[in-house]
Amino acid sequence: MMNSSYAATGTVIAEPEPIDIDWSTTALVIIDMQRDFMEPGGFGETLGNDVSQLARAVKPIGALLSAARDMGMLVIHTREGHLPDLSDAPPAKVERGAPSLRIGDPGPMGRILIRGEAGHDIISELYPLDSEIVIDKPGKGAFYATELTDVNTTVREANDRGYRCVVISDGCASYFPEFHEMGLKMIKAQGGIFGWVADSAAVLKAMQAETSNNLKAGASR
Repeated sequence: MMNSSYAATGTVIAEPEPIDIDWSTTALVIIDMQRDFMEPGGFGETLGNDVSQLARAVKPIGALLSAARDMGMLVIHTREGHLPDLSDAPPAKVERGAPSLRIGDPGPMGRILIRGEAGHDIISELYPLDSEIVIDKPGKGAFYATELTDVNTTVREANDRGYRCVVISDGCASYFPEFHEMGLKMIKAQGGIFGWVADSAAVLKAMQAETSNNLKAGASR
């Protein structure tokens, strides 16, 4: 249930253009903020990546998560990972590249990208409440083979299903900063072919704008 102390609707200053949002029909979807991708010893590092590149997204996501919880907004977390027998992991995915550890191999946080292992779980800073939805998925997108990333895949899948998506530019990151930049450009290109892009401050401002106006009006009476 939405908290009445927050705005019922808001306009997010985004690219390619502002977008009006009804918060009561909006969900905050936090994609794959898992230890295996975010922390040393996990799958991301076994691929040779600098996992510290992803840390910059944690604080902006945390601010939005806190506001969404206060507001009573629907919050959804996703986790990429596989069944212990790897029956949902295509051989092409398991055998791809030359990581120091492959999916299913024992690692410092349990078997790599296996559901139920410590590394598969979400980082403590963004850990789900018992009341929040957690979707386990075997691939990059949150719609394929789930009970319902990467971010770009999920946005494209959501767009195909008629959802309007606002991607938080400072709430996502890549091991390769140039990929992050190009990914955001693709989403907002051609008049927002896949969705909108805004930073966390713009979204927080839109969430709180109506409340601020109401307080000012009340004080002037």
